[in-house]
Amino acid sequence: QFLLVFFFISFAVFAQTTQKIGWVDSEVILQQYAPAIKAQSDLDALTAKWTKSIDSMTTDLQTAYTDAQKQFQNMTPDKQREVQQELVQKEQVIQQFRQQKFAQPNGELFIKQEELLKPIKAKIMDAIESVKGSEGMNFVFDKTGDVILLFADPEYDITNAVLDKLKRGK
Repeated sequence: QFLLVFFFISFAVFAQTTQKIGWVDSEVILQQYAPAIKAQSDLDALTAKWTKSIDSMTTDLQTAYTDAQKQFQNMTPDKQREVQQELVQKEQVIQQFRQQKFAQPNGELFIKQEELLKPIKAKIMDAIESVKGSEGMNFVFDKTGDVILLFADPEYDITNAVLDKLKRGK
């Protein structure tokens, strides 16, 4: 019984204290914060460059494959094996390049993404912390995160305040 009484008293005390809650939309922040836009642009350029390389290597492989098919009947068995091995090797080079650049979590793209976005995310978190403190909030949720926010009253949206703090650099 004591435990039950303690639970109700604790609940009543918690319910009487005002808990101020706010939320941000980190997706909006990342789309409007200049350093995040620049970082995403750099990542997109890198992705385009590597994709172009893969496309070029794939075109070369397809050309080599087509040429080999045309000449395959006129080759000796040894030459046929040699050409097949060359084609397999070219395909493996493409796969290795794709893995090296795009594999999660050790691919160059993900490493570069972490390198570029880590300081930006730290600044965003500092700005959220600052706004949270100045607004006297106890909790701040991210509307875009893993937490499911079923309803968000715009009155408690601090996204613009965080963006303002980031843009002013204070």
